[in-house]
Amino acid sequence: MEDHLHNSSWLPPFTLTGLPGLETSQHWMFLLLGALYTISIVGNALILFIIKEEQSLHQPMYYFLSLLSVNDLGVSFSTLPTVLATFCFHSREINFDSCMAQMFFIHLFSFMESGILLAMSFDRYVAICKPLRYATVLTEARVLRMGMSIIIRSFCMVFPLPFLLKRLPFCKDNILSHAYCLHPDLIRLPCGDITINNIFGLFIVIFSFGLDSALILLSYVLILHSVLAIASREERLKALNKCVSHICAVLIFYVPMVGVSMAARYGSHAPKYVHTLMSLIYLFVPPMLNPVIYSIKTEEIRRKLHKILLGTKF
Repeated sequence: MEDHLHNSSWLPPFTLTGLPGLETSQHWMFLLLGALYTISIVGNALILFIIKEEQSLHQPMYYFLSLLSVNDLGVSFSTLPTVLATFCFHSREINFDSCMAQMFFIHLFSFMESGILLAMSFDRYVAICKPLRYATVLTEARVLRMGMSIIIRSFCMVFPLPFLLKRLPFCKDNILSHAYCLHPDLIRLPCGDITINNIFGLFIVIFSFGLDSALILLSYVLILHSVLAIASREERLKALNKCVSHICAVLIFYVPMVGVSMAARYGSHAPKYVHTLMSLIYLFVPPMLNPVIYSIKTEEIRRKLHKILLGTKF
């Protein structure tokens, strides 16, 4: 009986929160989040359908875009159950194992998105700096290996997190700051020594986001160097235009992430709903905007989308 009580306290449920201080506006927040979910899911599903159906889009760039769309759908479906329960049904309790599973998938897709954006930057580098070798460098087999390596790397980095948390005692009020489970939020709750968790967390952030962002920056330095060597202004603009969609995708992923990190570190005096809103921007905006950006900037996708929606070509 004593063991059972120990295990029950060792694996406590968690309490999710909506928008602290803005409880009266939560139904409006649910309508907003519902619209964001709809745009994200429909938009990314349309991108996948168009790339599958359009033979001219069976190229490395669009294979990476497909992987990005699948990943964005994963982010949306990972947060959907608890966001729906919190804002719509006011069901705020989540058991320990469900919380660990949700945390695992949210962070898995977050790390994967960083890796996919790095792969896409390599694709843009080869397309602009080594155009004659593009087909031989980015073969279908190599694209597949890159995609698998992104998935395996992300899985290996996130897999230990639930087990590192599960070994710790939880003896406080286990109230989370969001309507979903995130590692930085969970790590402040245990009563035991979290040194290993902090060291491992810092390691995977540097090894993934830090390394990926540095390599993406390097690829654009090389791209810019190559583009500036082109004599014609029109050719330079044409080359840079190939990167606009990817640059936007990188910015809408990394800027909110940095904002969330800065708010967590330096925004201790800000109202709690500010942290919650920044976290929502980080998780909801990239999956919603990525398909919109690529639909606007990619002529083949835009033409096919126009045909699907209006039944006409233009």
